Amino acid sequence: MQIEHTREQGHNIDASRRQLLVGSTVGAAAVSVASLAALTSTAAEAAPASSRAAKQGHYVTTKDGTRIFYKDWGTGSPVVFSHGWPLNADAWDAQMLYLVQKGFRVIAHDRRGHGRSDQPAQGNNMDTYADDLAALLDALDLKGATLVGHSTGGGEVAHYIGRHGTKRVAKAVLIGAVPPIMLKTAANPNGLPMEVFDGIRKGVAENRSQFYKDLTTPFFGFNRPGAKVSQGTIDAFWAQGMTGGLLGQYACIKEFSEVDYTGDLKKITVPTLILHGDDDQIVPIDNSARLSAKIVKNATLKVYPGASHGMCVINADQVNADLLAFLNA
Repeated sequence: MQIEHTREQGHNIDASRRQLLVGSTVGAAAVSVASLAALTSTAAEAAPASSRAAKQGHYVTTKDGTRIFYKDWGTGSPVVFSHGWPLNADAWDAQMLYLVQKGFRVIAHDRRGHGRSDQPAQGNNMDTYADDLAALLDALDLKGATLVGHSTGGGEVAHYIGRHGTKRVAKAVLIGAVPPIMLKTAANPNGLPMEVFDGIRKGVAENRSQFYKDLTTPFFGFNRPGAKVSQGTIDAFWAQGMTGGLLGQYACIKEFSEVDYTGDLKKITVPTLILHGDDDQIVPIDNSARLSAKIVKNATLKVYPGASHGMCVINADQVNADLLAFLNA
């Protein structure tokens, strides 16, 4: 089933603004230390003794010895978030804060090479990202989880299901996600040319700090007429990007651009919600969400008119409401 909201005219995305970068966004929310501590302590008390020690460390160690950082707030039905490039779990702050206060258990990890997780030279590929996510779900022994992925994280969610199945998964959500494939190929003639991704690699290698600052403009749609530019949002995006490691972030460019997730999408059998902005300058909707919605069984596509790639921040209230409705359905 597809639910699509359209406008009479969309913005034309010129080549200079199709500096495709796949990433997630930074939630802007506030909560008292006391109330958040109470939620966290409740989760610790409710957890089985066998898993409590792992939670206290906030890390899961994978089979190759890489430590994956994660947050785990609240109790109730689990919702697991996978962030985009080049960010970390903090990109989901707005969604996690909202849902934990609605009675859900919310969990988000930093991908290897990103954020507070280890920065190994090996394993910076989508197969290992999916296996790391599996290690987290297994360590926490989650059942009936809803997996939510933004941008590259959407690819991670799809690939997790493709490799590990749905025994721990009840539902899936793809937001501004990269599948089926971003790169222009013979089978995907409308994709983006390799030169786009080579340009990303060049920008990251030469001066990733400036590159991430510049990226925020198309990412959040701050170059659109009437856009309300937030310096705090820009600073938070940059800070998350710079927390990660150069090597892992550089390697990840290939994973979000060249991996073909079509086979993974065909294996998704759980109810799936696909959210995407029709003014996404980073992951154009016609090459991603609209195609994925035709491949995934039981998929519902909801298009946000005029929304940017950074919809989890700019349109946080609407995203949160849609997530809640889907979780409760």
